[in-house]
Amino acid sequence: MDRGEKTKSRTMAKEWLAEFWEYRELFYFMVWRDLKIRYRQTALGAIWAVIQPFFTMIVFTLFFGKLAQMPSDGIAYPLFSYAALVPWTYFSGTLALSGNSLINNSTLLTKVYFPRVVIPAAPVLAGLIDFGIASLLLLFMMAYYHVHPGWALLLWPVLTLLMSVLALGMGMILSCVNVKYRDIKYAIPFLIQIWLFVTPVIYPTSIVPDRFRFLMALNPMSGLIEAFRATLFAHRQVDWRLLGCSAGMTALIFTLGLIYFRKTERAFADVI
Repeated sequence: MDRGEKTKSRTMAKEWLAEFWEYRELFYFMVWRDLKIRYRQTALGAIWAVIQPFFTMIVFTLFFGKLAQMPSDGIAYPLFSYAALVPWTYFSGTLALSGNSLINNSTLLTKVYFPRVVIPAAPVLAGLIDFGIASLLLLFMMAYYHVHPGWALLLWPVLTLLMSVLALGMGMILSCVNVKYRDIKYAIPFLIQIWLFVTPVIYPTSIVPDRFRFLMALNPMSGLIEAFRATLFAHRQVDWRLLGCSAGMTALIFTLGLIYFRKTERAFADVI
């Protein structure tokens, strides 16, 4: 990216943030609406935020931890897998909602003007509520296994911010493409499923051969998941190189997503 493109991107980001702030009340309304829709007429309500990663952890522990004897770097496999499933469940669920958000809110696009980016951004922020609830169970599991985190736990909010930015960047790209090609609606679950297996959720990065480590670095969720784990265990070191690659890829995806979204949003009402 040359100097002109960088300047253009910064100007576009400033304009977007100013417009976003101007319509902040609408954004709050969209987030609140997403939360109400998510838990409306449910018997368990917000407990579903815990049920999904918890029961997935049980299945992973039985099949991968017990039967397949998947290594977990000396950590109890239930805690090892759940520590990764909490951020992964947030990311995958948010990506699915954000990627389909423009299609699901097509009536809004044809009525009044507002910053269209509010639509894919709302699920990203609303999902943080579920992420926080699921994280509480993680604290209880750490107490049960007598695990004491170190100073690296202070990185948790930073990692959450990076993960949210990545989800928004990917959500903007997928939602735009989804407007033009409705096949994307069916491809998103498949993409998320494949992404799970190329991300160290089930397995540790230590089992990946050195010759394939560079491919893992291209997956921004790899560094984030490993960093989330490292912040919980005092004996683990944060892989700063892998995390740096994830941060760089996240910034790139978000920038490309923002540019692509701004270029295509004027045509949403016509195409949709």
